[in-house]
Amino acid sequence: MSLIKNILRTALASAILFATLAHAQSDAAGPIVTKAGTLNFLRDESGMAALIDTQVFDRFDAKRIAHFDDASGANGAVARMLVQSDTGPVLYDFRRNPPLVQRVGQRMTVKRVFWQGDEVVMQSNLGWFGFQRGKLTKLQSSTTIYH
Repeated sequence: MSLIKNILRTALASAILFATLAHAQSDAAGPIVTKAGTLNFLRDESGMAALIDTQVFDRFDAKRIAHFDDASGANGAVARMLVQSDTGPVLYDFRRNPPLVQRVGQRMTVKRVFWQGDEVVMQSNLGWFGFQRGKLTKLQSSTTIYH
């Protein structure tokens, strides 16, 4: 009986830990404070436009805004963001101005994101992937803990 209790406690602790490490999805269109300036998403004739202050730095097709934020900047400013577009995720790196824009290049729906150093680890409808320096990698089973 104590073995079952220990297994249940471990499973519950893992679920709680896992839930606290994932960054939640947001549908905020702005204003969003980033390290590069104030971000706003606006709908225009070609889809969605991403602006820092008043300058457009990216355009993409999407029916709605969905993004995952890395708020590791000073005072909670967003340092990086993974945006869901109709053609797949797009990574914005606000540690540069203008922001670095990197398209993942794979159509997928992102469910969860973990920021691990310079790597973005994402769970999607196609499985788990890592994205770093413009390269997408399908992740295999491992003992790595992402947070």
